[in-house]
Amino acid sequence: MSDVRVIIQRDSEREERVVTTGTTAAELFAGERSIIAARVSGDLKDLAYEVKDGETVEAVEISSEDGLDILRHSTAHVMAQAVQELFPEAKLGIGPPVKDGFYYDFDVEKPFHPDDLKAIEKKMQEIQKRGQRFSRRVVTDEAAREELADEPYKLELIGLKGSASSDDGADVEVGAGELTIYDNLDAKTGELCWKDLCRGPHLPTTRNIPAFKLMRNAAAYWRGSEKNPMLQRIYGTAWPTKDELKAHLEFLAEAEKRDHRKLGSELDLFSIPEQIGSGLAVFHPKGGIIRRVMEDYSRRRHEEEGYEFVYTPHATKGRLFETSGHLDWYADGMYPPMQLDEGVDYYLKPMNCPMHNLIFDARGRSYRELPLRLFEFGTVYRYEKSGVVHGLTRARGFTQDDAHIYCTREQMSEELDKTLTFVLNLLRDYGLNDFYLELSTKDPEKFVGSDEAWEEATETLRQVAEKQNLELVADPGGAAFYGPKISVQARDAIGRTWQMSTIQLDFNLPERFSLEYTAADGAKTRPVMIHRALFGSIERFFAVLLEHYAGAMPPWLAPVQAVGIPVGDAHVQYLEEFAAEARRKGLRVDVDASSDRMQKKIRTQQKQKVPFMIIVGDEDMHGGTVSFRYRDGSQENGIPRDQALAKLVDVVERRIQV
Repeated sequence: MSDVRVIIQRDSEREERVVTTGTTAAELFAGERSIIAARVSGDLKDLAYEVKDGETVEAVEISSEDGLDILRHSTAHVMAQAVQELFPEAKLGIGPPVKDGFYYDFDVEKPFHPDDLKAIEKKMQEIQKRGQRFSRRVVTDEAAREELADEPYKLELIGLKGSASSDDGADVEVGAGELTIYDNLDAKTGELCWKDLCRGPHLPTTRNIPAFKLMRNAAAYWRGSEKNPMLQRIYGTAWPTKDELKAHLEFLAEAEKRDHRKLGSELDLFSIPEQIGSGLAVFHPKGGIIRRVMEDYSRRRHEEEGYEFVYTPHATKGRLFETSGHLDWYADGMYPPMQLDEGVDYYLKPMNCPMHNLIFDARGRSYRELPLRLFEFGTVYRYEKSGVVHGLTRARGFTQDDAHIYCTREQMSEELDKTLTFVLNLLRDYGLNDFYLELSTKDPEKFVGSDEAWEEATETLRQVAEKQNLELVADPGGAAFYGPKISVQARDAIGRTWQMSTIQLDFNLPERFSLEYTAADGAKTRPVMIHRALFGSIERFFAVLLEHYAGAMPPWLAPVQAVGIPVGDAHVQYLEEFAAEARRKGLRVDVDASSDRMQKKIRTQQKQKVPFMIIVGDEDMHGGTVSFRYRDGSQENGIPRDQALAKLVDVVERRIQV
């Protein structure tokens, strides 16, 4: 047998090794149980892959990003096998790995019941223990169609070869090259137990699945389109160790307690009435207070930074979005047009920037006016698919705290630097302080303008981002069609990452709208345009803060900052006077004068997560004092009224949490 030379790559170390023809990737890493696949000359391969002369081979560990995807996709196959063993009539859809887990779609006669999921999970455990081998097999299109003749959704996927999308998970089944089927083979006899159309790679055997759990099931349209049949989707999660699975389940339990939709209902903050429509929220009085305070503080800080407020309508003629390019690049995300004025198309606006451009262009502009910072709380409408709408975090109607800055080329870097610093400081004021930055660059298939303009804009943003001394992560191809952007990614109290503010540098829309200002030498010159949304949307930021604080908002944002709890009816009047004095100082203080017993009142206000309870009995009333009860149950007694009011005012003004 001839020799084969390969390079073993481990981080920055390279080792040349001579092996015999037919050596597999598994043999290169024999004894290393954490290695479950290999990356060979850039492509992921099963460990059964036979290495070839000159190839570079990297180990893929189960805990790496690639390794987790392989683990979870392999577990999805085991789940699909279990489903078809228990429900032989089930037709297979798609089963890709997703963040922290996997899913698989099935066409079945009736929705899965929670008891069905328990049975499927038990069957999966049996399959896992059998140690079935995942075996890759190349097939022709014709052979695949013959083998999978009873699987109509797989037949459709075969026809997508070369054009499968990652958006709906189809690319895990068929790629641009050859078709492959993965057989699950009995560990002892090699007999076929189950098979699925799949690109792979997979774990060597089902025994390599250390820990998994099925989570829930839901309805889902085939390949995400409402025009397609409704399937049943089962979600699961899989991890390299049982301890990691346990930690993940504990994290999910904590996240569920913080779910803004649940808190929104429990705290009477907002709702999304079915009569209005999916993704369209209404804010109740208490939620309205939080939102107003958020907006008022943001408005004040913007005015201090030299922004000018504008207002624009909710709908416009379609021609405006033809000029901006949104109808070319963004039409799928827009509501369908309304035909008015004898057939003229009007659209609900998905963006505010085209209208701000018209404000800039309403009269001649001088270089002396620049930078011109236009700001709007502008409500926009985007037609999100029903499957991705999620409470306030992914809505169809929402209000952006949207700013567009027009400046000269010379002012560009300084303005971007000031804008990013302002954005980060304002987010810190709301209690978020763990950030990293993401730089989104040009999508080579979806952009307007010259390569030179994009390169200049991207490099300028990179330099501005690096000045903040925060981690900077690349997002290749993630930019909007008109320019690159910096995204501020914030981690919340339980470590989840949320995209917050975005700052986009745009040389293209000023060109498309023929925007000009008169330079110092009298020449007509194009401004540079900076798009900036600080919260992203008011609704989404509201939801993020609600989950970050688990509903226990800091006093300055709390709808009720303190509530008076009388020990008995005789103390109500005293507390009413205290509350009235507090309201004159701008505080939001209520008194619980209900007929409930004091302990029940305390429990009620604890559930409402009120920052302070002001308790008054005979001793307080006769001494001109109050008692503070805090959220954690601790209490501070005998505080003089003026000191108590001063403390409330101080906590609110300093925007601290209690």
